[in-house]
Amino acid sequence: MLASVILVACKETPKKEVEMQVPKPKEAGIVTPVNNKLDEKKPVRDTLIMDNGIVIKWFQHGKGEPLKKGEMVAIDYKVELENGELVDGNRLNGKENVPFMVGFGMQTVGWDLAMKELLVGDFVEIFVPSELARGEKGIPGLIPPNAPNILKIRVVKRMKPTRTIDGNKVWVFEENKQNKEKFDEGKKIEFHCMVSTASNPRYVNTFRDNAPFTLSLMDAGVVPGLKKALINAKKADRMMVLVPAAEAYKSKGYLDQVKPNEDILYNILVMNVIAE
Repeated sequence: MLASVILVACKETPKKEVEMQVPKPKEAGIVTPVNNKLDEKKPVRDTLIMDNGIVIKWFQHGKGEPLKKGEMVAIDYKVELENGELVDGNRLNGKENVPFMVGFGMQTVGWDLAMKELLVGDFVEIFVPSELARGEKGIPGLIPPNAPNILKIRVVKRMKPTRTIDGNKVWVFEENKQNKEKFDEGKKIEFHCMVSTASNPRYVNTFRDNAPFTLSLMDAGVVPGLKKALINAKKADRMMVLVPAAEAYKSKGYLDQVKPNEDILYNILVMNVIAE
């Protein structure tokens, strides 16, 4: 049985470095589609210069309330260096948009700080200084050390959970409907995940370590909300799960990884569901 207490969660600390998970141009050999809306030439309507060095330029304004921590949105984005070199983007993976959870370190600190200034429908360019991007380390072979990032982002929409169980929110983004075996009592589930809290981004990353978790509903020590959220999951499901503190470590927290009363975000790929 896996030491399931490891399954926990993420935050905005500039010292943390996190890996981009989409293929890179040099690795994937994929050409960005010609009809990329992020390349549309539009005049700058407004500019926000933040004290931390982030600069946001609006080409188009959206509507509604600013994005908040814990909201899931669909975004169309790309990341460039100051010389114009493309280093990241959802269209490198052939996707029109991808999910993004605000405030949980899914990219870098600069992303989360900037996203909280945006509305659904915004089309912006964001300058992120190096210390709020990939910092002194950069990403070898892709982003040089101390390199600012230039983001182009369209906030497409807010995304409602696919299901909610006792306050645990589940977003299923990809599923193979031909797979019928569902995780439940008497089954084991094997999955890769990245686990984050708002204060400790991606402190668990089984993709990087190539060490997927395996658990059953009878395993002790597993975050209760995670067990509930995984019920009915199937092989090849890609999903995100936001577990509230009340369904995780509550006011106790967990060691130096999860602070008291912190929610936990799991970014999951189900590898298999099998009978025990």
